[in-house]
Amino acid sequence: MTTPLPATLTDAAATDLAAALRNKQISARDLMQAVLDRIDATNPAINAIVTLRARDTLIAEAEAMDAAPHPGPLAGLPIAVKDLVATKGMRTTYGSPVFSDHVPAADDLVAARLRAAGAILIGKTNTPEWGHGSHSFNPIFGATRNPYDTTRTAGGSSGGAAAALAARMLPLADGSDMMGSLRNPAAFCNVYGFRPSWGLVPPDAGGDTFLSTLATEGPMARSPRDVALLLSALAGPNPEVPFGRASEDFTARFGAGLKGKRIGWLADWGGAYATEPGILETVEASLKVFEALGAIVEPVQAPYPAEELWSSWITLRAALNAGAKRDLAADPAKRALTKPESLWEIEQGQGLSAEAVYEASKTRSLWYRRAARLFETYDALALPSAQVWPFPADWRWPEEIADRKMDTYHRWMEIVVPVSLAGLPCLGMPAGFSQSGLPMGMQLFGPTGSDAALLAMGDAYHQATDWPNACPPAL
Repeated sequence: MTTPLPATLTDAAATDLAAALRNKQISARDLMQAVLDRIDATNPAINAIVTLRARDTLIAEAEAMDAAPHPGPLAGLPIAVKDLVATKGMRTTYGSPVFSDHVPAADDLVAARLRAAGAILIGKTNTPEWGHGSHSFNPIFGATRNPYDTTRTAGGSSGGAAAALAARMLPLADGSDMMGSLRNPAAFCNVYGFRPSWGLVPPDAGGDTFLSTLATEGPMARSPRDVALLLSALAGPNPEVPFGRASEDFTARFGAGLKGKRIGWLADWGGAYATEPGILETVEASLKVFEALGAIVEPVQAPYPAEELWSSWITLRAALNAGAKRDLAADPAKRALTKPESLWEIEQGQGLSAEAVYEASKTRSLWYRRAARLFETYDALALPSAQVWPFPADWRWPEEIADRKMDTYHRWMEIVVPVSLAGLPCLGMPAGFSQSGLPMGMQLFGPTGSDAALLAMGDAYHQATDWPNACPPAL
């Protein structure tokens, strides 16, 4: 049985489009045409897609897919890849003037797995320089703007991906997440972003792969079912790197319902995380949906000192940046082209002692242990996805929240650190809107390996709310 598709193909779910392509209900050519037309109509105001391959070339690739269908789960779906991911033969800048004309000779793992799954890579989505900061602007392409209010940010560092999804330019998008780079833009753009258990979507080989376990790639979409579709293409061990996790059927638990599930509500971590007015209330309202579906939601006191988590986080993050990007600070020509936030990260890391790094890793280990104990009681824990509503696009970053000064360029996103520091799976979910119509999201996270269980909980919530389709942007 075929699923009826909406009159406008770009409004359709990715899972429905994939099935329609397999069943010859639609052609890859028609879908490509619709996607490119939508990009032409909406991208100039949003600036989400920053590199786009030639229309004739993409139409020809779609026609070739129609003539000789690919067996992969994403066969024929047009996808633009985040500009932090190297794509063979396609400009990849990392948002940096140092790489403004860079064309890689090989794909990174994410791009390679997308191609292997049959996706047609059409271009790149915008990101901040080196992914540093949760606001997607850089000197090459400028700022990505929020589809719900084009004077506002779309978040970051996967801001281009989130904005393109919200504006119906793409059915699916890849993202990456070190410090909320999937979760923050998903919240700001009323879509879903999934940070998987660390190792489920492995990193590329090259450089350090033993210590660098703070960041991960992950899927973004307009529903948990579409998230699961993309995750199935991205997941699975990379034999060249350690700590890999096996893939699984990420939809196997869909439909199980929420009756008896226990969710711990962490709110603002006992006041440690300053939040703008209305955010906690918006997320609490979304938790009422879980309760209506049979879940038990309980407030949880701050389980670990927030300042210790922050100290551990900025120490480890700076150490990794200093190791991986030290040439940007050491080479005078590159230094002159590098944003101050990136130089700050590198210089902070260069001044660290081995003892400081060890103590930071010890804190990380103790927090992981404490979280594991919490998950003996709760199936999942919940936090807001951001501490601020989408802010003006001409800001670099919010310098103050609720009269509390931010002491670094990324302190305003501290609320995502507990998940990132422990490498836990987390579904960033739409939670509702401010009185002025700006989106907000919620983090739902669980123990390592609970990816399928979290997606199933998110799917039950989505069936009851469907925020992305109930409240699309007025473009």
